[in-house]
Amino acid sequence: MARVIAVANQKGGVGKTTTSINLAASLAAAGQRVLLVDMDAQGNATMGVGVDKAGLKLTGCDVLLGERSLGEAVRPVLDGRFDLLPANGDMTAAEVGLRRRRNGELALSEALRDARGRYDYVIADCPPALSMLTVNALSACDGVLIPMQCEYYALEGLTALMDTIEKVRAVINPRLRIEGLLRTMYDPRNRLSGDVSAQLLSHFGEQVYETIIPRNVRLAEAPSHGLPALDYDASAAGAKAYRALADEVLARARDGQRNTETSHGG
Repeated sequence: MARVIAVANQKGGVGKTTTSINLAASLAAAGQRVLLVDMDAQGNATMGVGVDKAGLKLTGCDVLLGERSLGEAVRPVLDGRFDLLPANGDMTAAEVGLRRRRNGELALSEALRDARGRYDYVIADCPPALSMLTVNALSACDGVLIPMQCEYYALEGLTALMDTIEKVRAVINPRLRIEGLLRTMYDPRNRLSGDVSAQLLSHFGEQVYETIIPRNVRLAEAPSHGLPALDYDASAAGAKAYRALADEVLARARDGQRNTETSHGG
């Protein structure tokens, strides 16, 4: 049964799409069956795995509005290593259409219902806003991965995101929890990076991933070539960091499974 992870933070420029693409690629490289879901009308995750967003015949919009099945719109990427539900500007129409629809916040959850058995992980790249599309991802997911840039405004808006998560958990999705907080764009030469990192650890403790994503030129270049960092330059610090994150995500999932089995007398 797939674990669905939403990568969310309403603050832009914190590494959501970079994290979604590279976590999906790294989980696939670790032998997991992965579906990457692009929920952003900018379609950056779609382009970042080499798909021309302008030439798409079907997107997540068609699926969310119930016009096509998930299976019809999903496409294999990067020589079939994992699957993508692509997005482009049509997702703006999905945002509007879902607001008019009763239970529109459950569209992604319903679309993924039959697919959960076909994947080990579904990674949903959310738009940089607490929109209906983001709420759809939160309603469908098991956990939220929050990329946090280690800069001055890192904690700005986090309270609003946490409030939204709590509301979705209370009203729609009781299994929803924080998957983890990921420190991104980290520069060890910058004292502020260390200060913000310490602040995150103080506030959130074990919810903060041990893995830190560094500022890395090769990581920043990779999307323009339509490749995850793992494919663009596997030796780059950014590629190695995302492989470490995938290992940490898998380890946490195993620990969670063991704890569940222990609590049930397994």
